[in-house]
Amino acid sequence: MMSPERNDIESIYSEAQSRTGEAERSAYLESACAGHPALRARVEALLTAHDRAGQFLETPPPFVEARVLDEAVIEQPGTVIGRYKLLEKIGEGGMAVVYMAEQQEPIRRKVALKIIKLGMDTRQVIARFEAERQALALMDHPSIAKVLDAGATETGSSGDLRAGRPYFVMELVTGVSITEYCDKNNLSTKDRLGLFLQVCHAVQHAHQKGIIHRDIKPSNVMVTHHDGKPVPKVIDFGIAKATNQKLTEKTLFTRYAHIVGTPAYMSPEQAELSDLDIDTRSDIYSLGVLLYELLTGTTPFSEEELR
Repeated sequence: MMSPERNDIESIYSEAQSRTGEAERSAYLESACAGHPALRARVEALLTAHDRAGQFLETPPPFVEARVLDEAVIEQPGTVIGRYKLLEKIGEGGMAVVYMAEQQEPIRRKVALKIIKLGMDTRQVIARFEAERQALALMDHPSIAKVLDAGATETGSSGDLRAGRPYFVMELVTGVSITEYCDKNNLSTKDRLGLFLQVCHAVQHAHQKGIIHRDIKPSNVMVTHHDGKPVPKVIDFGIAKATNQKLTEKTLFTRYAHIVGTPAYMSPEQAELSDLDIDTRSDIYSLGVLLYELLTGTTPFSEEELR
């Protein structure tokens, strides 16, 4: 059960985020945190980290912006990367884009190709990208998307922004989130638990390989069909953490006062920004939130409650 302090931080942070004006936000914090300077300091640290992340994504460096406007250097359907022809964009995150692609040799098949965005190939992003690639490569479980290939875009003419950006190829998972699948198909409690149990086995497999997912939520558990039967697939190990090995030779760390994960599904220790490192129990907490949502249709702590 969460402590009152944990509830205070989440509710105040959520409410402060909705206050767009600086003066309005400051006045709210003054009132909500009256007599509790430590609480205010923690909330302000979270707000600062959130604001900086937003500015970073919304305002790319000028020299990158100027070049990105040149459509000749942007991947699009029909672009060929190595042995793969891009067909359509199927996903996009802060650091990378995922395309459905067709492998052309030695066999033809549909795959998913994930590549770092133009202008996002910083040392930190590349390290996190390679960590995800290595984490997936370590695992072999029917409910975890498999890595099939990896590489970097070919070096072209001088100044070609497409050159040297890493990518990896994984099995194409076509489906919907586990909550959407269960609701659309009106699954019984027994069937929901059956799917959830498969997800637990996948996460257990990751833990046995020394990998903590750190972002388990419905959109990262897709349900597809194999031989007419629903099969959940755990995807997006983009912020995975290794417990007993290196996932990449490049420096990889979580920045101070920077939340990694999705707050509604995070364990308290993952959200607290404390000096203590998280372990596999953090994933277990997130699984509990997912199970709660599968059975009740909502998360344990709704936006209304936190406000």
